[in-house]
Amino acid sequence: MPTITTNDLKTGITLELDNGLFQVVEFQHVKPGKGGAFVRTKLRNLKSGNVFDRTFNAGIKVEQAIINREDMQFLYRDADDYVFMNNSTYEQLNVQPVALGDAADFLIEGMTAQVAFFDDEIIGVEIPASVELTIADTEPGLQGDRVSGARKPATLETGKVVQVPLFVEVGEKIRVDTRTGDYMTRV
Repeated sequence: MPTITTNDLKTGITLELDNGLFQVVEFQHVKPGKGGAFVRTKLRNLKSGNVFDRTFNAGIKVEQAIINREDMQFLYRDADDYVFMNNSTYEQLNVQPVALGDAADFLIEGMTAQVAFFDDEIIGVEIPASVELTIADTEPGLQGDRVSGARKPATLETGKVVQVPLFVEVGEKIRVDTRTGDYMTRV
């Protein structure tokens, strides 16, 4: 396990601390006029997804966790689990919904995602920043209702409900931002 100092922290680095795995979301080096320098961080617990603040003294050593990422194809849902296939070895593995987080709302069969492993344990699944999905259900837009910026709820093929403009109809493909869940454009 590589050891780094808090001076080497960067956004996205994963640390193994006494109580689990944490990803650095933000960091700021602070050098006050009096006293020693320190590093103020926001860390995300990779198991629970909770984000919290933690302050380290500058220059102390921390353990960097080595995360392996592999491209895998989402095949289907099996009861509660999601079944993925390794694109190079064709090995299949079940991923529990907690490891997917919000990505589960945007997964469709055949989609490729990056599965992150730490010591052969799945710690997360990363999908593209935007995906194209089909509208499964929405109310029809009313003729003459042209209020600028008006939105209506629409259910995607994955079951996720997003707000879309009034002109979007059932069966159309739209692009959705997977980080925020917002409608981007029609495809």
